[in-house]
Amino acid sequence: MLVSWIGDNDMKAALAGTENLGPIGAVVGQRRFDRLVLLSNRQDAWHTPFTDWLGTRTDATLDVRYRLLKDPTDHAAIYSCVEPILAELAAGGAKLTVHLSPGTPAMHAVWLLLCKTRFTADLVQTSVEQGLKPANVPFDIYAELSERLGREALARPPETAAFATIRHHSSVMTEVIDVAARVALWPVDVLIGGESGTGKELFARAIHTASPRAAGPFVPLNCGAIPETLVEAELFGVVKGAFTGATTTRRGRFAEADGGTLFLDELGELPLSAQVKLLRAVESREISPVGSSTIQKVDVRIIAATHRNLLQEIEAGKFREDLYYRLSNAVLSLPPLRERREDVSLLIDHALQSANELGRTIPGYEQKKLSPSARKLLQEHHWPGNVRELMGTVRRAAIWSKSTTIGVDDTRAAVADRAGRSQQSVLNRPFTRGFQLREILGDVARHYIGRALAQTGGVKKDAAELLGFSNYQTLSNWMDKYGVHES
Repeated sequence: MLVSWIGDNDMKAALAGTENLGPIGAVVGQRRFDRLVLLSNRQDAWHTPFTDWLGTRTDATLDVRYRLLKDPTDHAAIYSCVEPILAELAAGGAKLTVHLSPGTPAMHAVWLLLCKTRFTADLVQTSVEQGLKPANVPFDIYAELSERLGREALARPPETAAFATIRHHSSVMTEVIDVAARVALWPVDVLIGGESGTGKELFARAIHTASPRAAGPFVPLNCGAIPETLVEAELFGVVKGAFTGATTTRRGRFAEADGGTLFLDELGELPLSAQVKLLRAVESREISPVGSSTIQKVDVRIIAATHRNLLQEIEAGKFREDLYYRLSNAVLSLPPLRERREDVSLLIDHALQSANELGRTIPGYEQKKLSPSARKLLQEHHWPGNVRELMGTVRRAAIWSKSTTIGVDDTRAAVADRAGRSQQSVLNRPFTRGFQLREILGDVARHYIGRALAQTGGVKKDAAELLGFSNYQTLSNWMDKYGVHES
């Protein structure tokens, strides 16, 4: 009996249809098993394309079990998932083989500890270079691993439901969430950086919810959406008659957030004149409404966010250095989606689930699912607009699809629609962290190749002519280079 997590490389092997069989496929191709107990840490039927493919390669019974983990690097949670399964299988007298390769390093570690201390099982691992081989790990390594895992468990911040809405599997996001959870407990201002669509407001709300201020208000303000002449009134309030159009007395966002958190989104868009006034309030936690001489004390935590590189803005004379250092007591940098590829499949599932939930309010809407080729296209897209773009693309594909299965054509059209609009600003993208000219050129290439293939019904010769290529082989080379696949 083989026991294993289903990993991303297993799914890639099933979808790619290449000679690379993936970790699990490599094992069943060389050893015979009566039963495969496969653990899936994903929503719904994420594993279906893989298990359908695997079923054509083995006569073994497939036993897929959902074990959804909020954090796939949490050793205690992983232990709680897999220990009962090994106990059940061992009690039945099965001869167990545990595959170590698929999954996160924390999953590998738990398999090692359980199979050396509690259960008898053969341990195997696979790699592209060496194929299938036994996992022979000396006892000293187990001892060292046990000690290190104990230190890590003590070092981790307490679990909090506040960050449960941030869906992730990747280690890079786990690290950012760990830092954010620690920061939440401290009475300091926070600066969150990251590209548009990476979830800066989601993090700000989670920090507020995990903080001692959770019972207080969370007040968001998009600094880029305020006319320069009204910034002071928005931040600090205004008394009736202070200026033309001020027909009523109104509280500002600082006063509204008293006792809670003020979230200043797109802080880098504030003009320098407004930054001076904001600095004074940040330093003193005192405000004075426009048209009033009254000074009001406010108890506010400030979380600011920006997609701009503020240090570069300071060098260019567009942002005040003193304001930056006042707000950057704690700095979080959110990675773009291209740096957390392990999370894409999970986010696709979440986006489709959200689209289906929204569709329940629409008469005649039928719940949609993604075809394997459509999912593959989404997984390989670069996502310059990050999570926000992914969510919108999947929603558009669900709306446009006339079938209950969203095909690659609907998905390509949804991706191309976003890409077509994003090209308008392709020459004006900021030089933020992670800027890659080659990636931007790739976005343009994928956009036009996708459009040409869609317009010609997938006929490469005609698509090549539209794109100005001399022959279809040139188009094929470009498709390979930029990861564009036929439907």
